[in-house]
Formats: sequence, structure tokens, C-alpha cells
Amino acid sequence: MPLLASSRHEVGTQSHPWVVYVLAPVLAIGLQSFVSLHFPAFDLVDLPLLVTIYYAITRREPVSATVVGALMGIAQDALTHHPLGIFGICKAIIGYMAASLGVRLDTENHGSRLLLIFGFTLEQTAIFWLLQRKLLGQPFAWHWIHELVRAVVDSLVGVILFALLDLIRKRE
Repeated sequence: MPLLASSRHEVGTQSHPWVVYVLAPVLAIGLQSFVSLHFPAFDLVDLPLLVTIYYAITRREPVSATVVGALMGIAQDALTHHPLGIFGICKAIIGYMAASLGVRLDTENHGSRLLLIFGFTLEQTAIFWLLQRKLLGQPFAWHWIHELVRAVVDSLVGVILFALLDLIRKRE
């Protein structure tokens, strides 16, 4: 498969059974809130972000990926102490960008997925910092080492999760 595709038809879209579109986000939000509460080390993994990225790069529809990202983020905001909508904005932007890149890049390759997840994890942190610090005027400590470790962990977990979700999908 070529690294770049010249049209949406050339790349092809994938779909999953409708149950996966409902179950994956609910499980991601539930596991993220429940497990992070009891195991603080699990906070390195952002399952709603990974589901948003996966949906965006497989469906390749920027508008629907933006909506899914916003809904995932708002649901995550509702279960955390952050202001309502801050993760919604972050994940909506990431969903749009991932879907836009999914049209042009080969997202079936595990290496490209690893790099995309790494970049989008760091980008979400940058957007979060911008919103928290500049828009809301609230303090936000940025720890580079922690964010790099988080991006690496998210990338590795994401590639494994994406491979598992690929087993369920059907090609059109």
C-alpha cells in the first residue's frame, strides 16, 4: 500500500459493527475513570484519546471525527475535576486532525500509527496547556519527561489496541 493516497476512494474506509461504535467509547470512558481512580499509574494511558484517534483514522471523515472527539472529551470532563469542555475541545481538534491525516497517510502501518499517536498525545497536552493556562488563566505545570513517557505509553498501548480493533472491522 502506498504511503500517500490520492483520493478517499483509493484509501478505502473501514467500518465496524454498530455495537463497537457504542461499546468502545463507553468502555474507554468507564475504564479510564474507574481504573485511574484506583491505580494512579494508569493515568499515563488516555483511552478516550486512543478511541478518538482510531475512529478518526479508520472512518476518515473529519466532521464525524470532530463530533466523536468532542463527545468523548465532554464525557471525560464530566468524570474528572477539569472544567467542562476542556477535554472536549482538545479531543475535537485531535479528531479532526487525525481524520484529515487519515485521508492522506497510510494508517494501516503500525509504524505510522505509533508516530501519529505519539504526536497527537503531545499535541493534546499542548492544546490542554493552552486552554488551561491562557484561556482560563489557571496554573498548569508542564513536566516534559512525564509528557514524553505518557506519549510513549499511549503509543504502545494504542498500537496494540488498534490491532485488536482491526480484527473486528469489515472492509467496504
